[in-house]
Order: sequence, then structure tokens, then C-alpha cells
Amino acid sequence: MKDRDTTDLQNKIHEIIFGHTTIAGKTFDIILLLFILSSVAVLMLDSVGSIAMSYGKLLHGLEWGFTIFFSAEYILRVYSARNPLKYIISFFGIIDLLSIIPTYLGIFMTGSHYLQTIRTFRLLRVFRILGLSTYVGQATALMEGFKQNRQKIIVFFGVVLSINILIGTLMFLIEGPEHGFTSIPRSIYWAIVTMTTVGYGDIAPQTTLGQAIAAFAMIIAYAIIATGIVSLNIQGSQDKNKTEPQEGLDKCNSCEKTALEYKQKFCSNCGNKF
Repeated sequence: MKDRDTTDLQNKIHEIIFGHTTIAGKTFDIILLLFILSSVAVLMLDSVGSIAMSYGKLLHGLEWGFTIFFSAEYILRVYSARNPLKYIISFFGIIDLLSIIPTYLGIFMTGSHYLQTIRTFRLLRVFRILGLSTYVGQATALMEGFKQNRQKIIVFFGVVLSINILIGTLMFLIEGPEHGFTSIPRSIYWAIVTMTTVGYGDIAPQTTLGQAIAAFAMIIAYAIIATGIVSLNIQGSQDKNKTEPQEGLDKCNSCEKTALEYKQKFCSNCGNKF
């Protein structure tokens, strides 16, 4: 009887905390989002010196109140989860845990409580509350795209990094400390902000050769951007061609399915061989 009561309690808590179709579940999620927003707002106010001087104790008390609430919520999530370990190592489980650790670390490490801004990641639950699950699916598709193109991305970053190191080293040798290029790392920093077209202006080449290299770096940056645009257009054209029907075949002879793919040998609807 006791085990049954425990199971019923776990199911009830699970319905409230993890559920999003029931009124109780939606209400809890909305309250949770309000608490997250409020805790982040308190943290931001605490970073303002004048406000912290006047209302420091109040803000500190509110922050501990939010932390206790989130700690209790995390414990209840682990307690009521169908698979506690799966929840703990999941994305949201890790974020939930990381969002409460900084406050406790603040007891031993001054300033660590500002890391609580990680709680903003918990706002991703708004997708579930508002029924925007399709956007989560698109995010998954985006991650798959990164995985499929990871080799190209690694090569791209490797080439860009090598160019920045080379240009930064040249600028250090040409301009020298007297013009602000005090070290190779600082020169590489200049190369990065130049090639990303940010150009803070805190360091600038003074010699003719240095200015020529700077102009060359900026041209390379625009060339890289243009290459990316052209590659996307080529990829889009290839994808479009792949969706076009085979030459001389508008539809399947067996089930009359249309929109046949490029070089398709079997019908995806009935399996008929062309």
C-alpha cells in the first residue's frame, strides 16, 4: 500500500512538472518561466553598483529564495522522472543542475553567482509550452547539418586560423612594438578583427608595407565571404536538380506517382522498378 501511494505521488508530481498538456502542467511551466526571468533580472540588478549598495540584502535574499526553489524543483524532477539517470544526463537536466550550482559556489568563490545567467537556457522550455515543437525539430535538423558538414567546417576554420597566424606574424615583424604590435598574439588579434571586418581601431599599421598587408587581409576576408555565398548557390542548384524527374519519365507506370527524384530507379511509393 505504501509503495502504491509512493508511485501515485511520483505520477502526480511527474504530471505537474514534466506534463505540458494538462492545466496543472502548463500553470507550473508558466510559473517556472516567471521565476527564471525574475531571477535573471535580480542578478542583473545586483551587478549595478548603486542598486547593489541600496538593495543588496534584498537582492541577496531573493536570489537565495530562487535558488532554493530551483533546487527543490530539480530534486522533484529527479524523483518523479520515469528514468532519473536519463533526465540527469539530458540537455535540460544538465542545464537545470548548472543553474543552481553558482549560488552555492558563491559561498566559497566571490562573484561566481553571476554565472547564474545560464538559467536563461531554461527559457527554451517555452517552445514546449507554446506548442512550438516544430522549431525544436528545425534545431535538430540544423545540428544534423553541422554534423554532416563538420569536415568542411574544420577545414574552413583551419585555413582561416592559419591565414590569421601568418598575417599576425608578418605584422609583428613589420610594424613592431612601436606601432602597437607588441607581440605575435596581439598581432593575431589585430588580424582576426581585421579579417572579420570588425576593425576596433585600437591598433593600426603605420608603415606602407603594413597597410598593404592590411588591405590584402581585408580583401581575403571578403573573398572568403563571397566563396561561401557561391558555394551555397551551387549546393542549392544541385539539390534542386536532384528533385527533378528523370528525363522522359513523368510518373510511375504502376501507381502513377509523380515528383520522381533525379536518377531514381525504384518508385518510393510502390517499389516498382523503372
